[in-house]
Amino acid sequence: MADVVATSTEPALGAIRLAWWRERLEELDQGDPAPAEPGLKTVSKHLIPLGISGIELSELETCWLPMLEDFPWRQPVAEGFRRRGRILFGVGAKILGWHSEDVNAAGALWSLVDGARHCSDFYSRTFLLGEARQAIEQLPRHKPPRAVRGMTVLAALAAHDVLRDKPLDLGGGLGRVVVASLHQLRGSLPRG
Repeated sequence: MADVVATSTEPALGAIRLAWWRERLEELDQGDPAPAEPGLKTVSKHLIPLGISGIELSELETCWLPMLEDFPWRQPVAEGFRRRGRILFGVGAKILGWHSEDVNAAGALWSLVDGARHCSDFYSRTFLLGEARQAIEQLPRHKPPRAVRGMTVLAALAAHDVLRDKPLDLGGGLGRVVVASLHQLRGSLPRG
């Protein structure tokens, strides 16, 4: 779906392409063979058997739709990013055997920062980073369980990058290594 948004020049055509993906994902729950599309075949082979439904994944369409709008982006796009992160981290937690809402805030933060990193418009990027700063406050105060730390480390790094005002700098840096290591060992998340 990210490719659809990135390559669409007309919002209406992009919306049609996203709807195609939604419909194909929903069809996977009916037991029909996946169409000859590598992404759908992968979902069918690896995610459906783990109890991840096509309908659950099809909800990502509503996350990507607002991103077809012209710049500057505002609240609907930020909410789309938040929801995308919650869905993806929720699916990841399910795969890892952890069923908890605790990963939702981590997913929302990661997704906002990821969206800002891939956004070409200065004002929209600045807006998303402001939303990410607020999302840091929504992170749970308790530590995520070890089972999901391989995934929530992305949120720890996103929080670190936003708090040091260098969210677009993906260089390794010792600070990022320390944050990732502490998160893996103790479950700590950077705070404002």
